[in-house]
Amino acid sequence: MNPEFLLGAFLLLAGTIAAAFPRPKTYLNRLINLEISAWGLLLLMLSYNEALALLTFGGVSALSVYIFVRVLQKKEAAG
Repeated sequence: MNPEFLLGAFLLLAGTIAAAFPRPKTYLNRLINLEISAWGLLLLMLSYNEALALLTFGGVSALSVYIFVRVLQKKEAAG
């Protein structure tokens, strides 16, 4: 097992748990925790292939930020 794989698995797990149960329940904190998970996924894929890692990181980051911003807009419009 590569160090990138182990560190990536730890960051992916820690970021997912932190995003699910954030300490201060702010949207910025949840967004930062999602980015920690994305970096963990990047390191996991980096242990396999560099091109796969970059494509996965770009896709996951763009998609998660887009979904999160849409949720914020709907919450602000409702409240």
